[in-house]
Formats: sequence, structure tokens, C-alpha cells
Amino acid sequence: MSDEFESTKPEELTGFVCNNFIYTYDKSWQYELYVKNDRMIDYCIHTGIVGGRWVRDQIAHIVWLGDGVFKISWDEPTGTTVSVAFDLRERKLHGVIFFPQWIAQNSKKTVCFQNEHILLPERAHRRDAGAVRCRPDLSQAGDRRIRTITFWEDCAANDETIVAAAPSELPEGYASRRN
Repeated sequence: MSDEFESTKPEELTGFVCNNFIYTYDKSWQYELYVKNDRMIDYCIHTGIVGGRWVRDQIAHIVWLGDGVFKISWDEPTGTTVSVAFDLRERKLHGVIFFPQWIAQNSKKTVCFQNEHILLPERAHRRDAGAVRCRPDLSQAGDRRIRTITFWEDCAANDETIVAAAPSELPEGYASRRN
């Protein structure tokens, strides 16, 4: 593993690693993110333009920014780049996603269990064709992108049962849990 994916210091990530979060965006896009260990996340997109997509073992750069504040950033094999900051004291987060042009044009092509499609030549061709990144709508990047964490649970490290199925296979009400 290259140094670019090293976390700041694993001991600084205590209280963040091994947690599962569910949060919802204004447009009712609902995401779940499990911080599996100090270098890896699993996530599931319950609703939104890529609702139904789920990913395991995504390598991520996870850093401590201050008391209860952490940031996770990652590049996906699709060409998508994501960065999300969590403020656990306030139960808030702020994130930005840069989609490549091919996803912006037809996001449904990524709705799947990503791990089964990573090495497909078709996926690499789409990722590498056309614009590398499309510009996000930065008018949405202010306070309107701050989300409240609606569900938060402590979990064990590397628990393969947390994000283990497509959203359509989860029990009714799973994503609407609150605490």
C-alpha cells in the first residue's frame, strides 16, 4: 500500500474508526458509511442518483483534524473522488463528490456491488474516456451540504456484516433508523 493512503496516526482515529453512520442529503439521498479500520471503509447508497450502489474494502485516507473532527477521502475505480468531513461532537458532516463525466451522463451504470465490477474492461474504458472530472455544483457546497448524522453505532473492526447486502435486500426501515 502506498504512503498516499496512510492515515495520519491510527491512535488519533480512536472514536471514529469502527463506527457506522447513516446520513441524509436535502434531496433525500441517503448514505451509510462504515469506517472499517484506519485505512478502509465500506459504504452503501440507499437512495439518490446512484442509490442501490454498495462498496466494500474501499481504500481511504482517514485523518484527524481536531477534537471529534475527522476527514475521509478516496478515489474510486470509477474515477469518482470523494471527501467527507465528520464533526462527531455536533453529529454533522460535510462532503463533496467529483463524478467523472460518464457517471454524470448516466449514473445508473454504477448502481451495483462495485467489488464485482472493478476489473471489468468496460468499467476501465468508461473511467478513462472523456473528461476526467466534471465540475460539481459549487453553489451546493456551502452550509446546504452540511448533514446531520441520523444513525450512529459503534462496531467491531473489519466487521463483514455491517455493509453486507444491496440496499434492496435490507430489512424494511433499516436506513430510517434514528438515535
